[in-house]
Amino acid sequence: MVTPLTGPSTLARRLYTTKQMGDACEMVVAAELTLAGVPALKVPDNWPGYDVIAQPLGRPPQRVSVKSRTFKHGASYVTYYTTDQFDWLAIVLLGTGAHAGRAIYLIPRDVADHRARRDKPTSKTADERYFRVDQVDSLFGAYRGNFGLGRLNAAAI
Repeated sequence: MVTPLTGPSTLARRLYTTKQMGDACEMVVAAELTLAGVPALKVPDNWPGYDVIAQPLGRPPQRVSVKSRTFKHGASYVTYYTTDQFDWLAIVLLGTGAHAGRAIYLIPRDVADHRARRDKPTSKTADERYFRVDQVDSLFGAYRGNFGLGRLNAAAI
């Protein structure tokens, strides 16, 4: 469907809905963790705070919140809330057109919190933490493909 103001509809360009994309990215993260030796599974939809539970050998279970976005430059953000309960933030960026690959970053919560943008404490959005999609690699490139849930040294925070 083509509209005069927006061009082809999102569904005409993509063969899946936003919900389907999110579910697929959660399954991809769980599969990649498992194949890297960290058994993981997607929790039921609407589970509070996280999307995947992973069990690294010799460590307690790790809660992973998965955020998926289609990559684009400019004002597009990955967002979470300070009240969300998770140990790792997985950011899945999907390319489009000739750049149709994907990049997956698994970031410890404290690192994500430290590098996140935030609004003034008095604002309505004070509880939000966010990153521009086109800055994720420069902020978290060291955590790309981190399916073993490894932590960098403290100086990397």
